[in-house]
Parts: sequence; structure tokens; C-alpha cells
Amino acid sequence: MDYLQLNEMKFFAYHGVNEQERIVGNTYLVNLKLSLDMSKACQSDQLEDTLNYAKVYKQVAAVMHIPCNLIEHLAEKICRQLRHTFPEIQGIEVKVKKCHPPIVGIMESAEVILER
Repeated sequence: MDYLQLNEMKFFAYHGVNEQERIVGNTYLVNLKLSLDMSKACQSDQLEDTLNYAKVYKQVAAVMHIPCNLIEHLAEKICRQLRHTFPEIQGIEVKVKKCHPPIVGIMESAEVILER
């Protein structure tokens, strides 16, 4: 199986259960591991024969723009959007990391990982 990985896509967005999170916002990191057949692109060296990761990024950015309560829900929305837009994706792993979540204590991040 061939994989395309997009690492540490950084977004500032307004997700969260707490009202304050929806007002102040936070930094989120998204990582993708997409499985697909890249054999044609390996031979042709042509962009149209592979998955254009600039277009993938735009789809993720569009989903990140719409507030959600939970990062679990957000990750699922990213999976669904990518599978709908790019049917050549055979499998997907998405990681959504919320940086410095608002808790009583010190935590660098909270992250969910979905595989579809």
C-alpha cells in the first residue's frame, strides 16, 4: 500500500465545549495518513495521476473553519469530507491535536486519532 502523509497542518480555530473556547480560540494541529495507489504517478511523474495535497489541505481547512464541540467529531468530519471529495483514498488516519487545552493543570495537548 502507498501512503501520503501530511504533517502538522496548523490551524487557529474556535472548537470546544466551553463558551470561552468558542470566543478565544485555540491552535490545532492535523496530521493525515492517506492510503491510495500511487503507482501511476510513480511512472508518469504527472500531478493529475496522484492526490494533490494542496487540494487536500484546502478541504481540511474548510472543515476546520466550522466550530465543533469535540475534537472527535471534528476528526470524523475531516475523514468524511476527504473520503467524499477524493474517492481514490482507500484508507485514512487523521490525528487532531488541540494545543494547550483549557484544563486545571498543565497539558501540552489533547489528541484524537481515527482510522477509517
